[in-house]
Amino acid sequence: MTDLAPYLTPDQWMHNVFSAQSVNKGGVIRRSLRDVERLVGRSRFLAELDRRGFRAVVNAGQVIVFCNREPAMPFR
Repeated sequence: MTDLAPYLTPDQWMHNVFSAQSVNKGGVIRRSLRDVERLVGRSRFLAELDRRGFRAVVNAGQVIVFCNREPAMPFR
């Protein structure tokens, strides 16, 4: 949780992430895992996902968040 711009707090960053139009529409958002860990911390980000009932996956250093409460289903 270092290197955060002095004008952007972790609370503001979280607000910006979760106020995206995709979040309100039940879509998907993508953020760099490095940014999540550096700016707010993984545990805080996961707590917010749990609070909202969202699911996420990590692939190639990116966190993909499914912004809805639908159950996950395997795709084969």
